[in-house]
Amino acid sequence: MRRIRHRVPWPAWIPLGLASVLAGTALAAPAPAQAAATTAGAVLDAAHSSVSWQSPVYAKGTGGGPEKCPAAADDPDGKVCDRFDLTVSVPDGYWDDNPEGGIPLSIKWEHPSDDFDLYVYDDHGKQVASSAGTADPEATVIPRASGAYHVVVVPYDVHDNSFTGTAYLPATTDAGDLTAFSGGDGSYTVRAGQLAARTDFLSNGQLRIQADPSGSLSDPAGDAIVRKQPPLQRHTSSFDAGDYYGIRSPEAVLRVYKKPLRFGLYKPDNRTRIWQEDKPLRWSTGGMRQSLARGADEQFFGGGEQNGSFSHRGRTMYVANSFDWNEGGYNNSQPFYLSSAGYGVFRNTFAPGVYTFGSPVTTGQQERRLDAYYFLGDAKQVIGKYTALTGKPFMPPVYGLEPGDSDCYLHNANRGERHTLDALKIADGYTEHQMPLGWMLVNDGYGCGYENLEQTAKGLADHNAQLGLWTQDGIDKLADQVKAGQRVAKLDVAWVGNGYKFALDACDAAKKGIEDNSDARGFVWLPVSWAGAQRCGVLWSGDQKLSWDYIRWQIPTYAGATMSGIAYNTGDVGSIYRHDAKMYARDLQWKAFLPAIMTMDGWASDITTGKPADQQPWLDGEPYTSINRTYLQLKERLLPYMYTLSAQAARTGVGAVRPLWLEYPDDPGTLGAQATYEFLSGPDFLVAPVYEDSDTRDGIYLPKGTWTDYWTGRTYEGPTTLNGYHAPLDTLPLFVREGAVVPMWPKGTTSWQTRDRHELDWDLYPAAHGTSHYTLYEDDGVTRDFTKGAAATQRVSVRGDTRGTTVTVGASRGGYTGKVDARTYRFTVHGDTTPARVLLDGRQLPLSAWSYDATRHVTTISTPRLPLDRGFTVRLVDKR
Repeated sequence: MRRIRHRVPWPAWIPLGLASVLAGTALAAPAPAQAAATTAGAVLDAAHSSVSWQSPVYAKGTGGGPEKCPAAADDPDGKVCDRFDLTVSVPDGYWDDNPEGGIPLSIKWEHPSDDFDLYVYDDHGKQVASSAGTADPEATVIPRASGAYHVVVVPYDVHDNSFTGTAYLPATTDAGDLTAFSGGDGSYTVRAGQLAARTDFLSNGQLRIQADPSGSLSDPAGDAIVRKQPPLQRHTSSFDAGDYYGIRSPEAVLRVYKKPLRFGLYKPDNRTRIWQEDKPLRWSTGGMRQSLARGADEQFFGGGEQNGSFSHRGRTMYVANSFDWNEGGYNNSQPFYLSSAGYGVFRNTFAPGVYTFGSPVTTGQQERRLDAYYFLGDAKQVIGKYTALTGKPFMPPVYGLEPGDSDCYLHNANRGERHTLDALKIADGYTEHQMPLGWMLVNDGYGCGYENLEQTAKGLADHNAQLGLWTQDGIDKLADQVKAGQRVAKLDVAWVGNGYKFALDACDAAKKGIEDNSDARGFVWLPVSWAGAQRCGVLWSGDQKLSWDYIRWQIPTYAGATMSGIAYNTGDVGSIYRHDAKMYARDLQWKAFLPAIMTMDGWASDITTGKPADQQPWLDGEPYTSINRTYLQLKERLLPYMYTLSAQAARTGVGAVRPLWLEYPDDPGTLGAQATYEFLSGPDFLVAPVYEDSDTRDGIYLPKGTWTDYWTGRTYEGPTTLNGYHAPLDTLPLFVREGAVVPMWPKGTTSWQTRDRHELDWDLYPAAHGTSHYTLYEDDGVTRDFTKGAAATQRVSVRGDTRGTTVTVGASRGGYTGKVDARTYRFTVHGDTTPARVLLDGRQLPLSAWSYDATRHVTTISTPRLPLDRGFTVRLVDKR
């Protein structure tokens, strides 16, 4: 029998006016819960601020989710799964300015070694909240709760264990008037009654504000997210402006208003607002929010991975772990956002949060304290400063940018008994069909083991691929596995718990486990994470079912993740559970322009027949095999471009996959509905995926400038919108920016290891007038020697004028293991005019060394082998 406990009195710290409103709208207190025959329940309202209940003792678990629970009528005593009904009665608007944004709900186990999972459904049967990891307590929030809810707790893996459930209705208190102000040399303390606050001005245009109504400041996150505190900016001074105290630094002025205490950040002129609190800080039972005035045209981005969106003005953004892999989910969310007003904010906490970008902007975290870092600058500068604080994106091994393949080969419940070495037969298929393969996870399934690791690793190496393992058996096994040849680690729910600190620690530990036991770079994948995960792993958006909608909503998801410094974010090619040849091909096309991709095999069924369907890219036959091969080989050829973007991300924090707004922030069209479902791969490629069952793509938005159709050579002048673009199944709408300089490996390349190191191709899109520049980055691709300076760069400039085009290739500066002394170059130069002649360092090249394709308007030039320690110039001279 469940034991239910209500806390009846309304909290003393709730504002009296709100208490009166709530009292006037309260439901009558419920009758005592009935035992056995009915589901226990309780009401949260003005008369009942919290409730707790005790579950029965469960001898064993279900080994599954809520689908393992019988109907309530068949389980009246909750002997299989626990059920609890919760009714929430609050007045309209109650949640509009509440730091916690909903009803906090948690279950704490009597014996924390076991595992209960928590699910919440509304009165229509829709799941509205969940917590199904391995954390204790499991905790979630019922967002903007009002009405009846049904809580289901599943004893997933328990042994004679029970739990205590709790829920409460958070009420609020606001900061009062300023009562103390002091400080100097970059650090200032503030008090408003019992509320203590401190403002620290930090180097490089950063500010940290901490506040706590307990009267003392703490730092629960410690150094788990922020690895190294920036030094204080000591060149500050304060002044009394009457209504507020001002603190001036070289980069900004912070206003500390007196009645009531509020903060506002202004540019050095102390007139131009960066951000301004419109109301004082507000805290609740277990949360604190900041409220800011919203600018007339202010836009908001960030929040980590927010499935289905990249910009958030007018939206509510959740920062937590929802275990919702689909549109609207936020498993890889981060407590960070940036504003077009020239700032960004990171809340230094592992607590969930709710950010509403309405008017005003309210950002609440489920932690009764504020610890916020503010970064000044444009979007790229803010991303750079945020990632400097929490960790720059890691530098992947080059094979990590090649396609990956995942399946279970030992004890596979979906595909029958197999052996780990059977993975080599799949690797044979990639080789036979001339499709790149960088790595394979060979135990990717629940209950799947492995055997013959060294032999498997060697067999994969013969196919130029690396061995990867899912960490089902624990991160502590990595040492022996890495010594046997493992170079890729994939985390999963079993090893990241409820997200937050456990997820981040697991990511850091897995990366370290590879690096401590080899000379390789750690390469880790994870589906649940937190701020800082960009420093250690590839994030993927989880387990989805295939549909055209699945393809659609992922597009802004991965572009938007870049706005939080997440340089590697992706989803399973073709999803995990269902397969369709056409949708798979469409999905693979555009994901070829993401840095990291993976196929998930062994789990899917054909969308039409329902029969098991593996998802290797050749299995659907023609024309799909050829189409998939084309895009995988194009991805491979573009690896010098993508690898250079990775090196830039490790330095700047800005990843390759970008919403158009990031490169064109002054163009309102980049925030429109049409631009939502396209992205930039680096600054140069505009990708507009086909996400419908159609051979036509409408609504392709091209920003200002000249854009070249990658396939036809046709040019378009932006800003413009293309409708009716012909995109049969083999055509991904793909456009290249004027001025682009794109390095490529030779045609036919299928592996970074077997590429012709003595040839490098350059695809050039000269501007009619002006000069563009590009700096290629190269290193050995696999070891960490680059951190010691073992790398090379080569600068290329392209200048167009009235008489032709000049390509200037500089010497390759720097060295690394495997660097060649000389190489040939193959240039493809896009332009409408057939050259009269082509010169190499002033000498005319023979006609056999170059040609012009009038259909695609491309001049192709091949040079002899040239030494890398010297630069050279190629000149295309127009006929006129």
